[in-house]
Amino acid sequence: MLTASDITDNVTGKFSDISGICRPKNIREVIQIIRDARLSGTPIYPYSTGFNWGYGSRSPVVKGSLLVDLGGMNKILNADQISIDNPVAVIEPGVTQIQLHEFLKTHAPGLKFNVTGSGKDTSIIGNALDKGIGYMGPRKDDLFGLEIVTGAEKIIRTGFRRLGESSQISYNHPSGLGPILDGLFFQSNFGIVTSACFKLYPKRPKEIAISIALREENDLPQFINELLRLKREGLITGVTHIANRTRSRSTLEYGISRYLQVHCKLSGTQLVDETNRALNMISHGEWVILSSVTGNSGQVKSAVNEIRRRTRKFGFLKIMTDRFLGSAFAITHNLRLFPKIRIYAAAISAMQPLHNLALGEPTNIPLENLIWKFGNTNIQANDLDKSCCGLLYISPVLPTEGNSAFRILKEMKAIAESFNHVLYITLNIESGTSLVAITNLLFDRSSSNETNRAHQCAEALLNFIHKNNLEVYRARIDHMHDIVANDTHYWNTVYSFKQILDPDNIIAPGRYNLIQPNSTARP
Repeated sequence: MLTASDITDNVTGKFSDISGICRPKNIREVIQIIRDARLSGTPIYPYSTGFNWGYGSRSPVVKGSLLVDLGGMNKILNADQISIDNPVAVIEPGVTQIQLHEFLKTHAPGLKFNVTGSGKDTSIIGNALDKGIGYMGPRKDDLFGLEIVTGAEKIIRTGFRRLGESSQISYNHPSGLGPILDGLFFQSNFGIVTSACFKLYPKRPKEIAISIALREENDLPQFINELLRLKREGLITGVTHIANRTRSRSTLEYGISRYLQVHCKLSGTQLVDETNRALNMISHGEWVILSSVTGNSGQVKSAVNEIRRRTRKFGFLKIMTDRFLGSAFAITHNLRLFPKIRIYAAAISAMQPLHNLALGEPTNIPLENLIWKFGNTNIQANDLDKSCCGLLYISPVLPTEGNSAFRILKEMKAIAESFNHVLYITLNIESGTSLVAITNLLFDRSSSNETNRAHQCAEALLNFIHKNNLEVYRARIDHMHDIVANDTHYWNTVYSFKQILDPDNIIAPGRYNLIQPNSTARP
């Protein structure tokens, strides 16, 4: 049996040993891998690129699994057909954010897609299948027309892809005819998705980012309610991110410090002091929102006026555009020898990639920030799992009512503090009916004591979530047992579908499912 240290070790600090790894290049090889696994009884664990940081990366639930790396299946299958009038990309699981972004920039510059902040080289299909959230909305809503190889070696094509590539509607009308099967393959272990249709979106004539710093933390419940109303009414078009001070400062600190170090040659206490001054200038509220408004000039102007009118009592609304940030940076950068001006240049430098991310350009800045924070500056962004950064996500779905959400957040923060942890929080209003708290713990993974304490804290947070009859929107590999044990009746029903689609239980046993029927045993 291979040791997992170079393959499945990851930022959660928990991983399983594996029996090997294979890298199929096409659907025929995927079918053969499943066939061989059924004959040998070896569980297999498929992943797209393996960059599921904070949730387990490449590590399977069950030790001794054979990893199936789908990263080599990285074709845009309908590349010659994508256009402003045909805004659908048919992609394989190895297609990454930056790959599709660069393709569209060259071949269909009028189109964009729903980008996440997870990194340039993360898989689009992998993230969507785990119900990741982009800056335009839930990624699950962008994926349809799946091609799947089930654990019974059967190929299923959902929607109208079942009609074949020769049909003029194979990439249209996502719901198809009859039962919608796509949902069976999101956060499940019934089959391996080998390609899918992915929605693209036309760029709007005017796209701006908006930011509001909340003056009083006690106003957060009413602020949440108002932002939800604005989303439901279509005035805010993107996902609204509401970050606590810990998150917003952490997000910007690396970019500010890097600018001051590289362009202003600062170091030591002067670097620390000026970094803090810049952070205090742009991150002075306990909560800050970032969202986007898109449309034509008239639509954006009207929407912004209404948003400003209805949020004025909570804080000052700032509007950010490419032109404004570019001009402001050019001026302040040229005057960076003056201390009071260079902190503005540093702040704008840190904000620019995040602004671009909100408007559809992938970035590695969040990953580089984590690597920098833990002193591993020689490590590349995609090698985050090789750093000593420890990262655990515990992300509950919250009630879409401000007071209830605020109470839960306060209690979660108190639990984290009882373990000497701070909780990094971003509230995502991804739709008018969905409020998700993306919360995480950071720790030094090179310390076994810190790793154990972080996991104890994460366990306490999950227990609190379940005791309040809530649930996370997405689960870590090391939490799968606790997730299914919380509602065995439901997960036994889910397992009954697996017995049809994967009768030998060889695809990712225990991932969003029981390891075996009527069992809550740990792997």
